[in-house]
Amino acid sequence: MTDAEDRKPQSDEARMAFTPPAGIEVGDSESETTSEFALPKGLGVPQPPVHEPEHSAFSTPSGYDVEDVVPAFTPAGGIPKISLTKDLPWQDRMRTMLRMPVAERPAPERMPKAEEEGPAVPRVLDLTLRIGELLLAGGEGAEDVEAAMFAVCRSYGLDRCEPNVTFTLLSISHQPSLVDDPVTAARTVRRRGTDYTRLAAVYQLVDDLSDPESHISLEEAYGRLAEIRRNRHPYPTWVLTSASGLLAGAASVLVGGDLIVFVAAMIGAMLGDRLAWLCAGRGLPEFYQFTVAAMPPAAIGVALTLAHVDVKASAVITGGLFALLPGRALVAGVQDGLTGFYITAAARLLEVMYLFVGIVVGVLVVLYFGVNLGAELDPDAALKISSRPYWQIAASMLLSLTFAVLLQQERSTVLAVTLNGGVAWVVYGAMHYTGGFSPVASTAVAAGLVGLFGQLMARYRFASALPYTTAAIGPLLPGSATYFGLLSIAQNNVDKGLVSLATAASLAMAIAIGVNLGAEISRLFLRIGSPEKRRAAKRTRGF
Repeated sequence: MTDAEDRKPQSDEARMAFTPPAGIEVGDSESETTSEFALPKGLGVPQPPVHEPEHSAFSTPSGYDVEDVVPAFTPAGGIPKISLTKDLPWQDRMRTMLRMPVAERPAPERMPKAEEEGPAVPRVLDLTLRIGELLLAGGEGAEDVEAAMFAVCRSYGLDRCEPNVTFTLLSISHQPSLVDDPVTAARTVRRRGTDYTRLAAVYQLVDDLSDPESHISLEEAYGRLAEIRRNRHPYPTWVLTSASGLLAGAASVLVGGDLIVFVAAMIGAMLGDRLAWLCAGRGLPEFYQFTVAAMPPAAIGVALTLAHVDVKASAVITGGLFALLPGRALVAGVQDGLTGFYITAAARLLEVMYLFVGIVVGVLVVLYFGVNLGAELDPDAALKISSRPYWQIAASMLLSLTFAVLLQQERSTVLAVTLNGGVAWVVYGAMHYTGGFSPVASTAVAAGLVGLFGQLMARYRFASALPYTTAAIGPLLPGSATYFGLLSIAQNNVDKGLVSLATAASLAMAIAIGVNLGAEISRLFLRIGSPEKRRAAKRTRGF
C-alpha cells in the first residue's frame, strides 16, 4: 500500500462507531466505552438487599416489638363506648354487633365456664355451626342465623368471630389477634324441614347460652342440642293431612265458597297431600311433589263443573292452591334481600319460583284437559266474590290455625297466631272491601301489622318471630289471583293471564315486604332498656 493510499480518508462505513476521533488520546484503561446507565466515578456501588426468609401472612414483622405496639383491632380514635344492656333480647344485641366494623366491636367480659379454663375453639365453632344448621334448615333468615351463631361464640369468649351464611353453606372464622392464624370451619345444609317446635327449642338454647348468669358447658350444650335433634314432631301424620284439608276448605270460604265447596276443597287437598307424601317416599324432588299435589283440587273443581253441579269450582281450586303456596320461603327470601344477604335471597326466591312453577304445571295440565272436555270455567269469577265478614273472619282464623299445625308449631303459640291471622284479615277486609283501597296496598298494611305483632310476641318471649308471623299471613296469600291467571292461560288468553299472575306476584311481594317492615318498625321504636339504636347495614354504598 502506497503513502498516498495511507493518507486517503476512509469512509464512514470503514470506521468503527466507537473509534475515537483524530486528536483524542486514548487512555491506558482497558476500554473507555461505558453504558449510559453506568455509575459516575466516585459514587459507591449499592449493596444488594438482604432477602428475609418467607413467612406466613400472620408472622410477626421484622422490628416488631410487643411492648410498643398498640392492641390489635383498636382504631386510631379508640374503641367507642357501646351500651348493650342485658334487658335487650340477644337477637338485637348480636345484630348490633354484627353490623359494626370488627375494629369497633367491644370485647366481652371473660366468663369462665364450669370446668373449663378456656374455650376449646374447634369444638365451640362446631357447636356454633350445628346450631346455625338447625336454624337455617328451619327457614330462619340469614341475618338471624348469623346473630345466633355470633351469640354462641361470644358466650364462650370467642369475640373476634365472623360467621357467614348462604343458602346451603355455613362457615365461621375465629382469629384471636392480628398475629395469630385464624381457625375456620364450615358446614353444608343438605336437608330442610319445617318444624317450628324444634326452632323454638334452638332459640331457647341460644338464649340460655347468652345469659351471663348461666354457666352451660360445652358438653351440656351438646347434650341439649342432641336432645333437640331427637325430638319427634308434635303432630302425627294424620293430623297434618287433616290440617291440610281444613286449610284448603277455609281458604275456599274466603273466596266465596259454601259447605259443598268446603268439603270438596278439603278432600282435594288431602288427596294432594297424600300423593306428595308418596312421591317424597319415592325420592322425587320437591318440584314434582308440588306438581302432583296441585292436581287433585284442580281435578275435583273441573269434575264438579263437568257434572253441572251448582257450586263455585274456582273456589275449590283456589282453596287447594292456598295449601301449597310457599309463603314461608317467600317471606324469608325477601327478608334476606332487604337485610343485604343478596346471594341467599336470590337462592330462596329461585326456590320459590321453582315451587310456584311446579304448582302452575300441575294446575295447567288439569285445566287444559278440563277446557278441552267442555268445562265452562269462568275467569271473571274473581269479580263476583262477595264480602261475608263474619264467615271470612272465622275462615281466616281457621286457616291460620291449620297453617300453624302444618308448620309444627308449639301448642302454646297456636292461639296467638290464630288471633294474629284474624286481625290481618279484618284489616285487609276493612281497607279493601269497605275502604275501596287496592288489594296490594291492603295486603301490605295487613302484613305489616302481622310482622309488628309477631315481633312484639317474639320479643316478649325471647323467641323467634317466625311462629307468630308465617301462619298469620296465610289468609293474605294470592291464591285466587294465581288460579284465575292460570285459567286465562289455559283458555288461550295469555295477556290476561299474565296480568293476573303479575298481580299475584305483587301481592306476594307486598306480604313479604310488609312483614319485614313491621318487624323493623318494632325494633326501631321498641327499646327495652337500651339507648343505642341498631346500625343499618352499609354494604352497597362504600361508606
